[in-house]
Amino acid sequence: MVHVTTKIERADAADIARLGEFTSATIHEAQGRRGALDSRIKPIDRDTSFVGSAFTVVCAPRDNLMLQVAIHYAQPGDVLIVAAGGFPEAGMFGDVLGNACKAKGIAALVTDSGVRDTQELRALGLPVFSGSVSIKGTVKETLGALNQPVVFAGESIRPGDVVKGDADGVVVVRREEVREAAELSAARDAHETTLIEQYWAGRTTIDLCNLTEVLKAKGLTTDLEDES
Repeated sequence: MVHVTTKIERADAADIARLGEFTSATIHEAQGRRGALDSRIKPIDRDTSFVGSAFTVVCAPRDNLMLQVAIHYAQPGDVLIVAAGGFPEAGMFGDVLGNACKAKGIAALVTDSGVRDTQELRALGLPVFSGSVSIKGTVKETLGALNQPVVFAGESIRPGDVVKGDADGVVVVRREEVREAAELSAARDAHETTLIEQYWAGRTTIDLCNLTEVLKAKGLTTDLEDES
């Protein structure tokens, strides 16, 4: 017998929405270069993005039984994190289940396995991120964990942690750190905007990044010094 957990604690909706204003890369850098999922997890449509609470599910390789259970219990705004052993040769999610997710208001699906029906999924507008694309079918045989902490694509993800995905990748933020991560991301964005403005005003990378003494200490020389 396998007992599944259907109720999870989620971060404040306003904090989640605020975090979603920033890119995955900005959030990753702002929270101390933490939380980035393995770079092989890619969107099937680079124009889509998402943010939401992690609803974790463990599936056996080439078996999507528990994914179907997860879709049944997930709430609007949740992101399905489907750990399936990183098995690439399976299309465990396609347009039929995509429509089931879309109808429930599920924010996105992220899996370390494969998906199929990618044209239909793109037309549907559901953000889908996966480790592969495969036409190979799956079975519905094996029970697994629902809403338990998982190690997924190199990161530990707990139910209710917040995940943000876009064209560059996916990042996870601890549920209790969402507000702080949003504030840090806002500060980083503001700093980068200032840098860009100064570059266009004529400042240089070595100047703005205070690299003169660093490069000198490392022994870098230029032919400009020979001319002086």
